[in-house]
Amino acid sequence: MTTATPSAPTNKLGFTKQDYVGSKSTLCAGCGHDAITAQIINAAFESNIEGHLVTKYSGIGCSSKTPAYFINQGWGFNSVHGRMPAIATGASLANRDLINIGVSGDGDSMSIGMGQFVHAVRRNIPMIYIIEDNGVYGLTKGQFSATADKGAFLKSGAKNDLPPIDPCTLAIELGCGFVARCFSGNPKQLNAILKSAFAYEGTVVLDIISPCVTFNNHDASTRSYKHVKDHDFPLHDLGFIQYSEVEEVEISAGATEVVTFPDGSKVAIKAIHEDYDPTDRFGAMKAIHESMAKGEFLTGLLYINPTQPPLPQVLNLVDQPLATLTEAQVKPSPAVLEEIMQSLM
Repeated sequence: MTTATPSAPTNKLGFTKQDYVGSKSTLCAGCGHDAITAQIINAAFESNIEGHLVTKYSGIGCSSKTPAYFINQGWGFNSVHGRMPAIATGASLANRDLINIGVSGDGDSMSIGMGQFVHAVRRNIPMIYIIEDNGVYGLTKGQFSATADKGAFLKSGAKNDLPPIDPCTLAIELGCGFVARCFSGNPKQLNAILKSAFAYEGTVVLDIISPCVTFNNHDASTRSYKHVKDHDFPLHDLGFIQYSEVEEVEISAGATEVVTFPDGSKVAIKAIHEDYDPTDRFGAMKAIHESMAKGEFLTGLLYINPTQPPLPQVLNLVDQPLATLTEAQVKPSPAVLEEIMQSLM
């Protein structure tokens, strides 16, 4: 007698988790970037994301490989170094139905791509902007990146004497409405934040500390797996509740904050170490700076403001994606042109 092989679980769209997997990773064994990929796959599966609506963008660096490893049905564009946000801006405006995921590195975003990052955030492009942050240029043999901690050492013994650029405080200063820092070695926290990010309308900045096992995983490094794990201070337990499940889920007592998204989804935030308010913009920046001064990595949902309008709404674009409009719909009639000319006179 033969036993039937149990079928893989499916989500509400009828997809299995395997449907959200991409090609096989060619990154170094144990790379933190692969742990991030695993949670993107899990979060997309659990959030019932339609793969054919996903667009994946990257720049240059080890991080640029990541989009190939998740959601094969999605569309991908590998841009030149630091220019990923410009591509994402154009695509998101042409088709507002797309789910945009940008994967960048600390060099790609905080060095050559700094200007692009700044304007993407201030425009509030609808995109999950993931920074796979390891403090080194892994693709060019491990030099310090712009996010490397002052006083950190390379394997060669070279010391970093420059202060780091912090993506999270920069994003908050620029007005980003969803800013989080995670550790690739904390899958539960990363999964909850990614599911929340899928529901957010606007720019999401996720700075994910992702240890480089080849060039930055030694005893003197402040970005080694052991150092980050020992100095990781999660702010809270997060629970994400999709809009379709709100009626069925009871939020437990003790949640310090419940943030509701425009679609009705909710994030329940329960403090662990302190009474931290993620809706307090200036308080968030103060807490991050204080933790950096102590050599800690403050992780979790650092700041959230779900009421900020995304760029397509600011530009008052029509509901129908521009990419699907016919020529007749986008070409003004003679009467409309005459009206425009009269208004300019």
